Amino acid sequence: MEAQKILSRFCPKTPSLLLPSHKKLHTLPYVGPKNLGILRLGCSYTEGKKKRVFCVRSTVEEEEAKVVKVGATAPVRRKKLAVFVSGGGSNFKSIHEASLKGSLHGDVLVLVTNKPDCGGAEYARNNGIPVVVFPKVKDGSDGLSPSELVDTLRSFQVDFILLAGFLKLIPVELIRAYEKSILNIHPSLLPAFGGKGYYGMKVHKAVIASGARYSGPTIHFVDEHYDTGRILAQCAIPVLANDTADELAFRVLKEEHRLYVEVVEALCEERIVWREDGVPLIRSKDNPNGFC
Repeated sequence: MEAQKILSRFCPKTPSLLLPSHKKLHTLPYVGPKNLGILRLGCSYTEGKKKRVFCVRSTVEEEEAKVVKVGATAPVRRKKLAVFVSGGGSNFKSIHEASLKGSLHGDVLVLVTNKPDCGGAEYARNNGIPVVVFPKVKDGSDGLSPSELVDTLRSFQVDFILLAGFLKLIPVELIRAYEKSILNIHPSLLPAFGGKGYYGMKVHKAVIASGARYSGPTIHFVDEHYDTGRILAQCAIPVLANDTADELAFRVLKEEHRLYVEVVEALCEERIVWREDGVPLIRSKDNPNGFC
């Protein structure tokens, strides 16, 4: 209010001036007390040998209001997630913990597994997350068919599916039902060391045996084949001269936990965009015109 009173003394409210479009304007900064929040009092331009000055009323609050108005977007709905695991589910745990902390704008509503006794399934039950078995277990009544799985996920109103160490091929029915909505994480820099049979320690042993100088996790969209979907994000780490498969696996897994959470954050915030040639990109959170 005090800033507005001072401004009214210098800049009474008058009709806006129609300025020559070809004139270069110069802002006249406010040089009074700094605690009043006034940014500027006027602008000037030169007309022949005379400098003409006109009034511009501008406070910090007014400028900030403009920025908020320009940058404002519609609120993004929290996304509903399904996670698929076959083992301990450490990436699943990282995603779930990020959700609980509030850094991830989504919630894990259901866990799908082909091994109902695995560590990931146990963690889900301990945290009140329903566990669904897929595919049908041999010689057992448990397990869903592909169509039943699609119906089940739809009943949970799932937005995105996250594969986190799930070792079964995703059925076509599910891929068609969730087009561009299924992500997988793989422990190598795809397309190298990917495909059927490349999982877990087998990947890291193959990387070291090949003499590759770099490895790291890849996150990609899922298609009808193993590890061939469009790559969304990668993180390269050096393979050290004396690395064992266990040592390399440890460092890659650490990056997996970080990278997967960051990508799922972007997914839930609707920052995934598709280039004209079909390549997915992650829009920067801090710079809407930049990409990660």
